[in-house]
Amino acid sequence: MKLEVFNIQGEMTGKKVDLPDEVFGIEPNEHAVYLDVKAQLANRRQGTHKSKERSEISGSTRKLHRQKGTGGSRKGDINNPLYHGGARVFGPKPRDYSQKVNKKLKRLARRSALSAKAAGGQILVLEDFSFDAPKTRAFKNILSSLKLDTQKILLVTPDYEKNVYLSSRNLQDAGVMRAQDVSTYDILNAGMLILSEGSIEKVSENL
Repeated sequence: MKLEVFNIQGEMTGKKVDLPDEVFGIEPNEHAVYLDVKAQLANRRQGTHKSKERSEISGSTRKLHRQKGTGGSRKGDINNPLYHGGARVFGPKPRDYSQKVNKKLKRLARRSALSAKAAGGQILVLEDFSFDAPKTRAFKNILSSLKLDTQKILLVTPDYEKNVYLSSRNLQDAGVMRAQDVSTYDILNAGMLILSEGSIEKVSENL
């Protein structure tokens, strides 16, 4: 697949780049994408939730009244979960939510996500650029020139570009990531994927 290369003024440069079919042109495997995204979202969970159960509540363990003969229901101590201020039944405890996904499945999921974006016309190739200093306005001007200022975008760079990253950080619908850090979820979560010219080779090498 060949795509036009744009510059930061939003103009076509006349150059074209070839996106490798083995990365951007495969038949998407939806189940692989599902497994990888599910694992990524699960791995983000802290799992630090905790509520007190009956044995952890501060309160008397005295039986409130005798078992039979009162005409009322049977009652244990004041820590009973049925009472206000009592414990919680089977409450959450700290746990590890992380899930393991095989490397081959991860690569297949990312290739599937990239292929789906390419097939949907949601990939744009941009000439490599950098900023001398962090400038959010300059980054917004680039998006406006490309007519992407109303979309959620992800810019993929070949290496860590500090000033470009800092320029995008205050924009809610814009993100900048290195090619080696991009995940399946990041690709799918972006409305438009912007690949800088040098990142295409890095993405292909990783996948």
